[in-house]
Amino acid sequence: MNFKNDRYKTLVLPPRIKILEALGAIADERIRVLDEKNAEVVSSDGSRKYHVYVDINNGIVSSNDNGTRYRGYIGYPIIAFLMLKKMLPFDKDIAEALKGIQWKKLNEKYKRYFIVEKIVKSKAMKQGISPRYIDDFIAQVISELKKFEFKMKEEKTDITSYF
Repeated sequence: MNFKNDRYKTLVLPPRIKILEALGAIADERIRVLDEKNAEVVSSDGSRKYHVYVDINNGIVSSNDNGTRYRGYIGYPIIAFLMLKKMLPFDKDIAEALKGIQWKKLNEKYKRYFIVEKIVKSKAMKQGISPRYIDDFIAQVISELKKFEFKMKEEKTDITSYF
């Protein structure tokens, strides 16, 4: 691949909740690894399929989820794929506690990630996972994500198609 003439934007760290969403996607078996660099992730309500690409050697990633594409952060499909590749920490106990959560529905209903995080932690606590344990895990993942500098190819818009 020739990356010289392409334009890239550096992705920023994700909201904390996205680490938990990634665990939920793994627990729900919504990720299909296609090969070393590609995966597909199905949304929690099954309405969308995200295509994930990760090239660790070049620091290039992409995903068509809204967080990655439009908000410029490392989205949960990328995080989940990196967890499966053992490039980020994974916690089976937390993942199991987050199984079956309808993330999209919660995010759309409450529109505030900190509220959704409280709800999710409450569910996990009922299964014996303390909020502190979850916070420590999130901190570990964020710490590991800081070691990477992921870039995503900027999409080009052909304005001539509008005329």
